Amino acid sequence: MFVLAMALVAAGWEIYKKFGPQNGGEVFGWKILPRAKDRVMPHISDILGRFTDPLNRASSETVLSVVLKGVWFSFRLVLAGFGMGLIAGLLLAVVMTRFRFAERAVLPYLVVSQTVPLIALAPLVASWGGKLHLFGWEWPRWMSSAVLGAFLTFFPIAVGALRGLQSPTAASLELMDSLAAPWRRTLFTLRFPAAVPYLVPALKLGAAGAVIGVVVSEISTGLRGGIGRLVIEFSQKTTGDPAIVYTAVLGAAFLGLVMAGLVAIVDAVFMRNRPKEVEA
Repeated sequence: MFVLAMALVAAGWEIYKKFGPQNGGEVFGWKILPRAKDRVMPHISDILGRFTDPLNRASSETVLSVVLKGVWFSFRLVLAGFGMGLIAGLLLAVVMTRFRFAERAVLPYLVVSQTVPLIALAPLVASWGGKLHLFGWEWPRWMSSAVLGAFLTFFPIAVGALRGLQSPTAASLELMDSLAAPWRRTLFTLRFPAAVPYLVPALKLGAAGAVIGVVVSEISTGLRGGIGRLVIEFSQKTTGDPAIVYTAVLGAAFLGLVMAGLVAIVDAVFMRNRPKEVEA
C-alpha cells in the first residue's frame, strides 16, 4: 500500500505538471494553484536521476551520498532529541499523575509552550553553543538542534502518557490499595501497562515532532552537516538545477520514515495481544 500510495503521488505530480497552469492559477480569487513550469516542478524522473549525478563538476561525490550523509547526521540528532523528549514527557506525566495539583499547575503551561514559534526559539537556543558551561562541560552546537527536537517531542508524549496512566479503572486501583501496594508498585504494575495503548500513538507524534524540530532548527541556525542545511544549500541552486532541491526534501522525508519505522517496531513489541489504537 505504501508503494501504491507513492505511485499515486508521482502520477498526480506528473498529471498536474502536464495540464496545470505554467504560472499558477486562482481558485475563487485566491492564487493557490502552484506553477507547473520545469523550474518549479521538475519531472519525477529528473529528480530521481539527480541522485546518481555528481554533486558538481568539481566533485565526484554523488548527490545520493551527500544526502545520505546529511540524513545520518540529522538522524543522530533526532534520536537524541526524541530520547530527551521521551524522558521529559514521561517524568512530567508521572508527576502530574501522582500530584493532581501538579496537573492543574503544569498542564496549561505545556499547552502554551507549543504555541511558541520554533523558528523564533531556534536562534536563542543556538546561542548557547560554545557559550554555556556546566561543571566544566561545554554546550556543543549540535545539542541545540537536539533540544529543539525534544521541544516538539515531549508534549504529545506527556499528554498521551498522562491519559494512559490515569486510564486504570477505580476498581483496579482499589484492588491495589486493598493489597497495600505502594504507589510506585501500582505505577509499574498497573498504570504503565495500562498506558501502553496510549503511549504508542503519542510516540508516533513525538517521533514526527523530533524530525520537524531538528530539520527546522538546522535551517534556522545554519548547523552544517544535516539534511536541513542541505535544503538551504540546494535551494540556492533552484534557478539552474531545480531537481536537486527535491533530493534534499526526499532525504528529510526518508528520515521521517525511518523514525516511523522505529516506532512501528516498538508498536509490534509492546502492543502484542493489545488493542492497536485508542480513540481520542
